[in-house]
Amino acid sequence: MKVTKKQNIIISNPETKDFLADAFYPEEEKQLPLVIFVHGYKGYKDWGAWDLMAEKFAEAGFFFVKFNFSHNGTTIEDSHNFADLESFGNNNYSKELSDLGVVIDYFSKNEKVDAHKIILIGHSRGGGISIIKTYEDERINGLITLASVDSLDRFPKNEAFEEWKKSGVYFATNGRTKQEMPHYYQFYEDYEKDIHRFDVERATEMAKAHFLIIHGTKDESVSVKSAEHLHILHPNSEIFLIENADHTFGAKEPWEKPVLPDDLNAAVEKSIEFIREKIVRE
Repeated sequence: MKVTKKQNIIISNPETKDFLADAFYPEEEKQLPLVIFVHGYKGYKDWGAWDLMAEKFAEAGFFFVKFNFSHNGTTIEDSHNFADLESFGNNNYSKELSDLGVVIDYFSKNEKVDAHKIILIGHSRGGGISIIKTYEDERINGLITLASVDSLDRFPKNEAFEEWKKSGVYFATNGRTKQEMPHYYQFYEDYEKDIHRFDVERATEMAKAHFLIIHGTKDESVSVKSAEHLHILHPNSEIFLIENADHTFGAKEPWEKPVLPDDLNAAVEKSIEFIREKIVRE
């Protein structure tokens, strides 16, 4: 099946700033379910094997979108690197939810999209954001989390928190790029002022969409217990654990092979099956 790729589409969000998105879809006459991939912390749309994942979803008959959050540290000119650490430091959950809302609005109006079939796929922190957005936006009728957090309260604790509050910034080293990534204290202030909105547990309990939870049993960044917790909070959800899979399901940056890693391929195939069974056949 021929797949059309439209990459680096500029999306404007007046509440944040311009950012980039990609759309992958098959050349078919009928309208297609819209699948939106939401990247996580220190993630971006062009990372690792995400392009291969996008192609596989498109070949399966979906209109697949991936995008960069406006303040993820990439730029319009450079979508592959953290070229704007100032923006990264000024990111927060309010901005990410705003950007995701703009992406849903933009692509749900596309003539090739069936706006009654919208599915979010969130990886890691993007899973937490996707859960909240699914609860808030009734247009979303499918939710898939990949290695998702079960809380957005992932800030420094105790003495480290007090030092952050005092200095106004803390730095996290990016293991791959060796960059010192800043986080300004506004991030926590934004979270605290809207703490009920950012309650992933509450949103999980209240979300109405069909829900699939995928997690690796050897996830080194987010414990598999987070997946089990989400499943308990939303008993109608389906949980799919991949034995020995890590946080990125075998993918890494750069990914130079022409095929998906086995664990990510298993996650994608399960996701496609879930969407077809729960949403396309409704």
